[in-house]
This record gives sequence, structure tokens and C-alpha cells, in this order.
Amino acid sequence: MPKEEKEFFNPNTLSWHRPEGYPEGVLELIIAEDKKTNEFTRLLKFAPGTETTNILTHECWEEVYIIEGGLICHDQVFTKGMVAVRPPGMKHGPFKAPVGALTYEVHYHRSRD
Repeated sequence: MPKEEKEFFNPNTLSWHRPEGYPEGVLELIIAEDKKTNEFTRLLKFAPGTETTNILTHECWEEVYIIEGGLICHDQVFTKGMVAVRPPGMKHGPFKAPVGALTYEVHYHRSRD
């Protein structure tokens, strides 16, 4: 089944957990997902002072919006209100979050038209 239909709801009714491969201090809240295609929408939270060590790539498109705080990657500072659109295979990270961060992310595969 594709992502479940959900009308407005409070995401705090869902459970935060640490995503696989991420360090302590990073938590995700899956808002919607299609387990068959591994497409999902999530909130990703970085506690203040968190640093990741991995360079990431994904087999899908990833769109990210920074809701709060900010992230640093290779001396570039990304702050509240900034967005990223990453095609499959694009390298990104590692990240530092000195003041913490909250992002909204959508991971999806391009339609096969």
C-alpha cells in the first residue's frame, strides 16, 4: 500500500526514534511511509552539539526544509528556512548542529512515466 491517507493530525502522537546509522542526538519521526518503495516523509531532529560522521547518499530524491536551528557541512552554514533538493546519488554530510536543528524531509522515487 502506498503512503496512508492522513488528514491533519498532531505528529506528537507518533514515536521519535534514532534512525539506523545515525549517532546519539539524532531522532526521526516518520509521518508517512510506503515500506514497499522505501518512500517516506519525516521530521529529523538534531540535539544541540550533535555531529554526524558519515557522508550520505540515497537511491531516491530527498527534499529537506530546515524548520528550526541550523546545520554546518564543510564550513557552509545552513539555517532556518533554507531548503535542499538532492537527486539520487548526491553526496551530503557529515553535519554539525551546534544549536540543534529540526528538518522536514520527503524521500521519494521519480515516477516511471
